[in-house]
Amino acid sequence: MPNIKFNYLYRDGGNYKNFNSIVFNNPQNIELSALNDLIRSKLISHHWFYADQWQVPDLHFGSWDNELDHTFHEFENVEYTDKAADSEMDLASFMYILQTIANIT
Repeated sequence: MPNIKFNYLYRDGGNYKNFNSIVFNNPQNIELSALNDLIRSKLISHHWFYADQWQVPDLHFGSWDNELDHTFHEFENVEYTDKAADSEMDLASFMYILQTIANIT
């Protein structure tokens, strides 16, 4: 089964965006739907998450405006890919991290 790419972004208060993708090795052949269901169960208000809790790179811009900016990131999607993994963490390890996070709705 192919690797899985996790796509997310940071959108600041001025609607400027930083995008990122992480390709996870998938040696356990985890189905995309299983990851998608887990992610959606952990999102805040169906869209957002804290990058530090999910142990993914923070995408905040260099400057910070307390009146406009926020601390959460936005989930975009997950997809199969033939690209090589670019994370030291495999998909099962990433899913384990997500499973340990308390649900915040």
